[in-house]
Amino acid sequence: MPASLNAVRKTGRVVSRRLLRRNSTAAMRFAESFSRFPVLAGLLGTAIAISMAVLSFAALWQGRAQALQNAHFASANLVATLSADIARNVEASDLSLRTIVSGVQNPAVMALPPDLRKLVVFDGATGMNYVGGAFVMNREGRIVLERDPSQHADLLFDDRDYFKIHAGQRDAGLFISGPYASRLRKGVTSLAMSRRIDAPDGSFAGVAVIALNVAYFNNLLSRVNVGHSGSVFIVQQDGVMIARKPALRPDEAGYVAKSPSFALMKDAPSGSYISSSPIDGVRRLYTFQHVPGTHLIAAVAPAENDVLAAWRQRSIVIGGLTLMFGGGFVIISWLLAISLRSRAIAQEKLQRLAGTDALTGLFNRRALDRRLDEEWRRARRADQPLSALFVDVDYFKLYNDTYGHAMGDDALTAVADCIQNSAKRPGDIVARYGGEEFVVVLPGTAANGAFTFAERLRMKVEGLAIANSAAPKGVLTISIGCATTSPRLADNALKLLNGADSALYLAKRAGRNRAVHEDSVASGGA
Repeated sequence: MPASLNAVRKTGRVVSRRLLRRNSTAAMRFAESFSRFPVLAGLLGTAIAISMAVLSFAALWQGRAQALQNAHFASANLVATLSADIARNVEASDLSLRTIVSGVQNPAVMALPPDLRKLVVFDGATGMNYVGGAFVMNREGRIVLERDPSQHADLLFDDRDYFKIHAGQRDAGLFISGPYASRLRKGVTSLAMSRRIDAPDGSFAGVAVIALNVAYFNNLLSRVNVGHSGSVFIVQQDGVMIARKPALRPDEAGYVAKSPSFALMKDAPSGSYISSSPIDGVRRLYTFQHVPGTHLIAAVAPAENDVLAAWRQRSIVIGGLTLMFGGGFVIISWLLAISLRSRAIAQEKLQRLAGTDALTGLFNRRALDRRLDEEWRRARRADQPLSALFVDVDYFKLYNDTYGHAMGDDALTAVADCIQNSAKRPGDIVARYGGEEFVVVLPGTAANGAFTFAERLRMKVEGLAIANSAAPKGVLTISIGCATTSPRLADNALKLLNGADSALYLAKRAGRNRAVHEDSVASGGA
């Protein structure tokens, strides 16, 4: 294998190991941050659960909008189908009317025998469904020609709106009347589609009429499924209801024209809106379209509750599961946070116990080394002096032999409390070094300040007046060795402690119950 390929593979392995160590270190730091701040676990879990809930509910809300949009598209297709069917039938009726008008105005057709003339004139109207009748009326409103025989001898139709329109307007064209009860067919509700018949001189000569049964519209709407509470209807632009599913009661028909939302239908060729019905109060999605060439409006209005029924069921299930799992995740997160907090407290307590002397409650030697190193580096950065005091209880072995170890422990505890109460600054360190020896570290304290503190401490301990028959004064006393240095100029903290220990040795040799600073010894003073 080429040496260059081996080198590349070796480099790849080294890079992979470095990336793995870096990722492992990052993961450990991340986990350590949770251990130090356990509340973060609860807050992070809560934030994740809330974010997931917000995303789920946003998706559900978008699903609601999509359901409404789909309903609108479906309604628009239905309306277009209804409008096209009505327009096709109106167009067919109009062609038949034009044939009737043309035949009546043709003298040759009118000169044919009655039966043949009827076949020619009403040829286009014979095959149409839902046509109740086809008629020709003269200028007085009497029927002079009809497709189907009826009893009309004494009837006049000059009061009908379609007759009045054509009599007064030459260019009315195709006119579709409102619904009326037929006088010829026992009150069957019909619409009249009509055209004007002109005399040769252009004067009004009569009207051609095709009566379209409203049953056509009812049958057309019956095939449309708009849900349990929806509606579909055909209405005129003046608000007169032609047909509706479900059907209206007679006292409800007038509400359509009075509805504020009906103006939207009347003034726009097509469109959609959501509104509560003035008839039954049901909130519906209205989609409408004007039937081309007529004054009719086709509308489909499914109920909002029907449209959103499936979405609501789905939302209840998804929303419930989201809340359940999200709530569970939050509970688990806070249980983890509580567990981490308890663990952190226990760990802190263990660390404190590991660094605390069991008898006196002061720092032990391990904690002293750690704290002294911290203060040493801090003093070096700030270029401040650092002083250390070695404190030793005088004649303590004889005190134990005389009063017993239990009294000895009480004496050590009293001395430790006195030292602790004397070193009150936040950075001061008080530790039990071993046996009857104590160490006091005074950051930012020069030699004079350290010696003054030592003398004051010695007098406080002596002032405790703890009986000690082995001591010259009859009370428990201490000896103190002091040392001061500048960390920026010195090598390490061990040298500072050694200097204080040497000063303590000199204090004992000089008779005990005194404080000695290493600088005073070096200059020849006591």
